Amino acid sequence: MLSFDVCNAARLRRDPCYDGRFFTAVKTTGIYCRPVCPAKQPLTRNVAYYPTAAAAEPPASGPACAAAPRPRRSARPGTARARRWRGP
Repeated sequence: MLSFDVCNAARLRRDPCYDGRFFTAVKTTGIYCRPVCPAKQPLTRNVAYYPTAAAAEPPASGPACAAAPRPRRSARPGTARARRWRGP
């Protein structure tokens, strides 16, 4: 897993080179998404980073949103949508 600082810098830049390498969970809103997510950036103190979407999604929960945050080769960068996250 990449360090918190590396993930945070990539998220703030919305760097497409890191798309699929980690997922950002927002503790205060209960969502998680890819680093290229076009949504408003959360405060750094409110995020946690995970290596996979499965790790970011809490156990025994179903999809809370129709859009999956998994990278797709045919998708344009920045078109991902967030999914609910019910953190620790």
